[in-house]
Amino acid sequence: MAELSLTDRPAIVTGASRGIGKEIATAFAEAGGDVAICSRTYEDVAAVADQLDAAHDGQVIPVECDVTDSEAVRDLVDTTIEEFGDIRVLVNNAGGSVESADLLHRCSEEEFEWMLELNLKAPYLLAREVMPAMIAGDGGSMVHVGSVNGLFGIGLTGYSEAKSGLLALSRNIATHYGQYGIRSNVLSAGTIETQNRRDEMESTEERSGETSARDRWIDQYPLGRFGRPREVADTALFLASERSGFITGENLVVDGGLTAGLPQSFENEIYQADEPPTDR
Repeated sequence: MAELSLTDRPAIVTGASRGIGKEIATAFAEAGGDVAICSRTYEDVAAVADQLDAAHDGQVIPVECDVTDSEAVRDLVDTTIEEFGDIRVLVNNAGGSVESADLLHRCSEEEFEWMLELNLKAPYLLAREVMPAMIAGDGGSMVHVGSVNGLFGIGLTGYSEAKSGLLALSRNIATHYGQYGIRSNVLSAGTIETQNRRDEMESTEERSGETSARDRWIDQYPLGRFGRPREVADTALFLASERSGFITGENLVVDGGLTAGLPQSFENEIYQADEPPTDR
């Protein structure tokens, strides 16, 4: 069976200065991979690279990059090839939303365009630039970090539309370039317990005046908790490695059961789902 390893599989991870991206870079370095990590702020991503370089065998290099800028993306890819000689893995993790632009009538044209650029145009630019290197290297794996917002209507205009479009982009890459050994998959995450997410929940409580916002949020998850960044990172590692060598064009949902059914309080009320099973 293929090893869950990234040895000899140089990677790019975008948005890697914190949160999920940092955890993905950590998992890749632990798996023996050489990784180019990028963010808009060099100092932030350099600190992560220093930390990972000191602790793991894989080489980690920091690159400052605005992933919505085609020239900056080209420089990122060129730097990675110069350092590692190859690119076999791309993780399109960089993304974001404007929380105040949650509903369509509150979302300005500028905000909508910005979210499309960051969450959809940027993955397109990265995929386009790494394609020649992957073809020359007999293939590779692209992992696009999506969201459950792209799967059903739960708000965040602009962000949701972009994440839905990411599914189509990934499937087109999978079908058009599979002949060159290139795989492309989306990892759609539910609510993940990052610092940004904790800040968002606190802001929701301040706006609503209710301290139960977190509990009501968790009520949507059958596992009774939010996800952990490492759980997303381990899934990304699986999709990047040869362990998933026959998986392409798919959307792997990592959401603790959010999209599987109804809120837990409703399940318990209607079906008495909170009553434990008894022996027959």
